[in-house]
Amino acid sequence: MSPEVRTVFLILVFAAVFSAAQAFLGLVQVGRAKLKVNRRLTTALRAQSIGDLVIELRKQRGLDPTGKRKLALKWLADLLMVSGLVYRPRNWLIGLATASVAASTLLVAWSHRLILAPLGPLIVLALALAALKIIAARRAKALGEQLPNGLDIIVRSLEAGHPVPTAIALVGREMADPIGTEFGMMSDEIAYGASLEQAVGRMSERCRHPDMDLFAATIRLQERAGGNLTGLLKLNSKTVRDRHKMRLKIKAASSEGRVSAIILTAAPFAVMAILTVASPGYYTEVLQARVGQTWLAGFGLWMVVGNLVMRRMINMKV
Repeated sequence: MSPEVRTVFLILVFAAVFSAAQAFLGLVQVGRAKLKVNRRLTTALRAQSIGDLVIELRKQRGLDPTGKRKLALKWLADLLMVSGLVYRPRNWLIGLATASVAASTLLVAWSHRLILAPLGPLIVLALALAALKIIAARRAKALGEQLPNGLDIIVRSLEAGHPVPTAIALVGREMADPIGTEFGMMSDEIAYGASLEQAVGRMSERCRHPDMDLFAATIRLQERAGGNLTGLLKLNSKTVRDRHKMRLKIKAASSEGRVSAIILTAAPFAVMAILTVASPGYYTEVLQARVGQTWLAGFGLWMVVGNLVMRRMINMKV
């Protein structure tokens, strides 16, 4: 085989593999999108009636059949509700207990000090709360991005002559999570007997998102004062899009501060890792001495305070 033919053959093989990979990724993405859209519909298929469906959906969000929080800690119940995770306290407790035991065992085995064992559950609990906050933030971001499209669907449905509950149900049926589930729950509560104002108020309480609060305020205003709901929702959609653009501009303007915080935080750990590889015994005496451990703990605490200050400086809300 000549070099030219071999080159052409390798290019064709690469193109075939690349096309197959793209097709596979496309199928996976389409499957995941359909799964997200049909998650609430799957729950609806298992329910015997609309009442059972509403109660089941409330249980999945950590609420009792009447819509009240199950947990006594309000901030934790709100965080779990905003995160959108299916409420499974028994599985969560088992996972936290297992992770706590593993973390305590690793700490004792690494430090040879039994007194550090209680730190394991604290570390696991802090990581779990941090993960919940990250999941809630991602869900809130997705809600803000999807809400204008959902409002456009409602507007077009109203202009076509459909009633408001039908337009809301269309969003819950056609859009992906998280907004599909939220509007679907609102539609089910309306069908269960709640008024439009009550249902949108409960959705706003579940989401805890400023754009959702604006949508709920628009619905309440139209319910009490009357007016053209289609025009109000068009204005609402434009406002939400403008606020999203402003958030992106603020994120771009504060990117230098975020990068500086990451670099300043990672630099000491990177230097320590390089020195540990280059000279393993360089920090041995410092780490073993009580004074060195105290100073390192103080530096770590001061670093945490600095990161919190920088986060407050760049965390601007619209």
